[in-house]
Order: sequence, then structure tokens, then C-alpha cells
Amino acid sequence: MPATRRAPAIENPPSLVDLAATTLRRMIISGELRCGQRIIENRLTRELGISRPPLREALRVLEREGLVRQLPRRGVIVTPLTLHDIYEICTLRTELQQLAIRLGVPVRHPARLQRCRRALQHMRTAARAHDQPDYLDWFCEFHLSLVGLAGHRRLEEAYRSLQLQLMLTMALNQQLPAGPQEVRADFTWHEHLLRTIEGGDPDQVLAVLTAGNDHAFLDGIENKVDGHTDVALRWLRHQRTREAV
Repeated sequence: MPATRRAPAIENPPSLVDLAATTLRRMIISGELRCGQRIIENRLTRELGISRPPLREALRVLEREGLVRQLPRRGVIVTPLTLHDIYEICTLRTELQQLAIRLGVPVRHPARLQRCRRALQHMRTAARAHDQPDYLDWFCEFHLSLVGLAGHRRLEEAYRSLQLQLMLTMALNQQLPAGPQEVRADFTWHEHLLRTIEGGDPDQVLAVLTAGNDHAFLDGIENKVDGHTDVALRWLRHQRTREAV
């Protein structure tokens, strides 16, 4: 995966740290680096063509995002997830997203809506080019821009970390949109969501979000992770019951 591609949120020329963080983030979200896998610094410095200081700073960025973890005597690993972790990620992300829609719709600041449109346009371009990594970058930026409609900096910062961790969960179960048809269907739904936001009714937006919450990425997830707490198992059963209705 090339280290020279620019992340969607970076407008100025990226630093080596930015480039390394972007590339590592993509490797994790795509599943190239798996949950619990150890990060081999020597290999990555060769692959990315950078020295250890910017690589380690990039890893600290990813640690703050919840994608990697520093362990004594083991170094850095991709964050391992338990079923309880996934329950917390999904439920908190939903609550933050709903709060953002309540605060931000109808949209009173055109620049915030333009940010959503810009991200959607980049998603369209990536979908047409069959560029999954770029599509996933802008997928994340689109959802972040929806939360940005609220104009609530701390809410957006909290949501960004959860969004990335959700992508890690989806990669764990190999449920990220990959093929042209999957990407096209995913893009069409996001396009519909944005039109609903432009309509200005927060209840309709929340209805679209609820109806579009495809939890297929949770299928069989309990067989791939530990941490089966009672509350997490009840939540998982509820998701499957709701999907079956």
C-alpha cells in the first residue's frame, strides 16, 4: 500500500508522520494488519521508507485513536477486541451520532453541509475507480462530517475514534464494502442519507440511519473474539432479533 497517498482530512502537505499514520491506519482498517498482531518496526521502516522516529510518532497517533496498543515487553500490537469492546463501540457510536443529528439538523451553517457533499463526491470518485482504500477513507470522513453538522468539537473528536474502531471491528469480520456492487450499494445509501439531511427533518434522518444500520458485520463475531459478558451477549441477540424482523 503506497505511503504517498494523502488522507482526506489533511489539506496541507503531509509530514512523514502523517504519511506513516495514514498508511498504517489503512493497513489496519483493511485487515492487512489484524487485531492482536504485533507491529514489527524494522519491517515497516523498510516498507514505508522512513526512519524509526516518525514511525513511532505515527504509532502514538494510532494509539490515541484506539487502533494500536503499547504492551510491556511485547511492543506495539493492533488493538485486540473483545465482544464487550464491540458492544461499547457500537452502542456509544450510535448515541453520539443521534446526538449530532439532533443538534445539527436542520443545518444552519452551509459550510458544514458542504463538507458532507465534498466527502460524498470523493466517495463517488473512489467508487467509480474501484479504489477501496480511498473509498474507506472518505467513508470515514463522510460520517465524521455528519457529526460535524452539530458544530461540537468534543463530540466530533470522540466520534472519530469510535468510527475508526468500528472499521477495525468490520475488518475483523471481513465485512467492509469491497467489490464494485457492494461499494455501489453502500454509496447509494449514503447519497440517500445526505438528501434526507438536506430536507431538514432530524426525525427522518434518524429513521434513515436506523433503517440503514446493517449489522451483518456482527454475524459470527462471537466466535472470533473473547470477552462474552452478559450485557454484550444480550445486546448481540437483540441486534439479530431486530434484523430478523
